[in-house]
Amino acid sequence: MASKKTTPGICYLVGAGPGDPGLLTLKGKECIEAADVLVYDYLCNPEHLRYAKPGTERIYVGKKAGDHTLPQEEINKLIVKLTKEGKTVTRLKGGDPVLFGRGAEEAAELYEAGVKFEIVPGITSAIAGPAYAGIPVTHRSHASQLTIFTGHEDPTKPDTSLNYAKLAQADGTKVFLMGVERIDEITQQFLKHGAKPETPVALVRWATHSHQQTLVGTLADIAAKVKAAGFKAPAVAIIGDVVTERPQLNWFEDRPLFGKKIVVTRTRQQAGVLSKKLSQLGADVIELPTIRTEPATDQKTFGELVNDCHTYDWIIFTSPNGVDAFFTMFDKLFNDARCIGGVRIACIGPGTAEKVKARFLAVDLMPDKNFVAEGLVKAFKDHQDMENVKVLWVRAEETREVIANELTGMGAIVDEAIAYRTVAETEDNLEALARLKAEGADMITFTSASTVEHFLNLKVALPEGIKIASIGPVTSAAIKEHGLNVDVEAKENNIPGLVAAVETFWK
Repeated sequence: MASKKTTPGICYLVGAGPGDPGLLTLKGKECIEAADVLVYDYLCNPEHLRYAKPGTERIYVGKKAGDHTLPQEEINKLIVKLTKEGKTVTRLKGGDPVLFGRGAEEAAELYEAGVKFEIVPGITSAIAGPAYAGIPVTHRSHASQLTIFTGHEDPTKPDTSLNYAKLAQADGTKVFLMGVERIDEITQQFLKHGAKPETPVALVRWATHSHQQTLVGTLADIAAKVKAAGFKAPAVAIIGDVVTERPQLNWFEDRPLFGKKIVVTRTRQQAGVLSKKLSQLGADVIELPTIRTEPATDQKTFGELVNDCHTYDWIIFTSPNGVDAFFTMFDKLFNDARCIGGVRIACIGPGTAEKVKARFLAVDLMPDKNFVAEGLVKAFKDHQDMENVKVLWVRAEETREVIANELTGMGAIVDEAIAYRTVAETEDNLEALARLKAEGADMITFTSASTVEHFLNLKVALPEGIKIASIGPVTSAAIKEHGLNVDVEAKENNIPGLVAAVETFWK
């Protein structure tokens, strides 16, 4: 085999898992990060593509029933060609690459072409799908044997390779993939060969995704239920007594926000924290960034103020972005964290404070609960006399002047370090916009007045009946200025407070 390898390229045949982004293996993530080219399938979660380095070529070769973007033979030729060009190719396949995934065929083509390849196993929906529906595929009380087969074959064709007589009489649990379109023929074959009509059956659609659906029946009636419900692929089917464990073990679909589609409008860099917390509660999150941050226009003046930061009594940070921008400049100017001197640090809220603490710096002042400019001003009033106190306020280009005006009125000397600016996101939200238009949503969240303004500038009609959630009074005021209602407002004006308010609303 080694003598065939004549090029420096390599192709990783990677199982991308069943859908939940957390079920991608560490090895799979490393292969995505290393790729020059990503060749990915219909069942691969688009979230995985974010691990790719800038400039990575992405080629979609998705295949679903009756609709092949690229035939398998062409996919084989494509990955061989790209690897022969000396590129690192990561071929992402849903689930596991060799469990009914034709990964072995692709590996054989790569071998025959004399190029290097590796097979990276993935978590299969045959195991994960039932588990996420509260169905263990083996259980001491029900099954100590598991049989997995493909339902993609037509069981009525003369030359079927499946022995339904043996499948019907096999002990334990039977799981089949890619067979929802033929559920009637498959169940009839089981019944024809002696399986009990009352045998429990479950179908799990879009397994492990936040929009997972589960349908339960028996061999006798599941086909009729599929037809009545309009239940479509992709789905995994489970046959056996283990299905009876679902009422007790159904953890995934029993979460408080399961079935709710929620839009997150923060910048792409910041969206992850809110999205993760909502997803953990079961929400189907659409990340639709409406803004992105860019360095301030006047970097020279900003740099001069950062350079003199040690001469101030206080530095005020009113956003995590401000902290990032400040220390990006600080690190360019100094090679020692102690150059910040004895200046004290004030933060508007916990999220901003966490950014400061990540630099191993203490936060000396923060509002108790009112995490807005007015709350920070009150904290200063309660903390000390501000007469002739030198303050450096690190802020965005467009922000309310409450802090500067109020502290100056208290006698402080305030310099404003404009660290960054927010601009409209016009490229990184096209897929999310298309999804919002096509699928609608139950709720949209806003975490700042700027996210409100920029979302409305997109001229996207809000889906009928959608609820609006706000992080606090300033954001709510911006929403109301445009004639919209605020259905949810966080009591604590931070991300945990917003998540708690959203969860309470849907209880």
